[in-house]
Amino acid sequence: MAEIIRMPKLSDTMTEGVVASWLKKVGDEVENGELLAEIETDKATMEFESFFDGVLLHIGVEQGGAAPVDSLLCILGEKGEDISALLESALEAAPVAEEKSAPAPAPAPKPAPAPVAPVAASVTPVAAPAPVSANTGRLKASPLARKLAEERGINVSQIPGSGDAGRIVKRDVEGFNGSNTAAPGVERFTEVGVSQMRKTIARRLAESKFSAPHFYLTVSIEMDTAMDARKSINDAGEVKISFNDMVVKAAALALKKHPAVNSSWLEDRIRYNEHVHIGVAVAVEDGLLVPVVRHADGKRLSQIGAEVRDFAGKAKDKKLQPSDWEGNTFTISNLGMFGIDEFTAIINAPDACILAIGGINAVPVVRDGAVVPGHVMKVTLSCDHRVVDGASGASFLQDFKAFLENPVRMLANGY
Repeated sequence: MAEIIRMPKLSDTMTEGVVASWLKKVGDEVENGELLAEIETDKATMEFESFFDGVLLHIGVEQGGAAPVDSLLCILGEKGEDISALLESALEAAPVAEEKSAPAPAPAPKPAPAPVAPVAASVTPVAAPAPVSANTGRLKASPLARKLAEERGINVSQIPGSGDAGRIVKRDVEGFNGSNTAAPGVERFTEVGVSQMRKTIARRLAESKFSAPHFYLTVSIEMDTAMDARKSINDAGEVKISFNDMVVKAAALALKKHPAVNSSWLEDRIRYNEHVHIGVAVAVEDGLLVPVVRHADGKRLSQIGAEVRDFAGKAKDKKLQPSDWEGNTFTISNLGMFGIDEFTAIINAPDACILAIGGINAVPVVRDGAVVPGHVMKVTLSCDHRVVDGASGASFLQDFKAFLENPVRMLANGY
């Protein structure tokens, strides 16, 4: 009656998962639909529920451990059931990826070349220095520190060391003030393990940056009219919209006019997308997720705003599903709310472009030959030059700018 529960594939690019936490322990009863564990994928940490009733008889991956997709996660069955044969067969049929992850057998040791042994022996005594030698009681201090202490008339044994294993170095002597308090400037650091999400972000961004020839186009957009339009809409009280909602809508409408920018590089061909699915970068604890507003060009500002807020809430609560972040044709990264004036973003492959949005700043602008107060937002389009030429990117930005500077054009189907 026992059932093997295997590591699920929770995203299209997931090859292994990490058990962030077990929500049940061995011996607990589990019902169909009840949460078993939280699984960290390359995209997010997601809740994993059971599809069977039973008792948790065996845990195959301890909390914090990683395992490839389809490997043994746990076993559910009846209380007291003998699962030894099932467990043995499951381990014998482990996925190939699990076998590859094990360390390869070490080759037979070869005799070291003759010159190596003396060199290794000669450096062994200084490989792990200590404040005082355990054998001789000799104080550990650099020759320069000793000389400097002697010149200053300082007893070197009174100086706290900040070097490796407490070794006294030059800075300790220079910062010594006659007390036994360590001088400021001691080096410290903390190291933490890399999450599955951060590993994937690092890999994908490195692949994008070093495989796609990026170039960048920046434009300044006067936002006074957009600010007035947003205030009027929000003051009406029916819906609330943000500047980011307006940016997404303006980008979607401009993309319909510029299919070269709404495209993907597929190595042996270029895909020109007729639909507009805009990925909106959302910051989460472990990195960045990009949920997708689908068919954004046909949605009202209020609909876009509602979706983005829903995505942000799901991302914070770790409730996003793979369908929420797949299928983007273009990406927007907005750091304006963090006080960033302008920046460049790395393309989110397989998209051909990504749009980086800066903050809205009060600056002098020239209108009708006069310098007057105004509000300007700078945006930068990162383009994959294999797909998008400079003129194509510039034309897209011109239309994007025109929609934001005259936002009534975006309200044809209401707001």
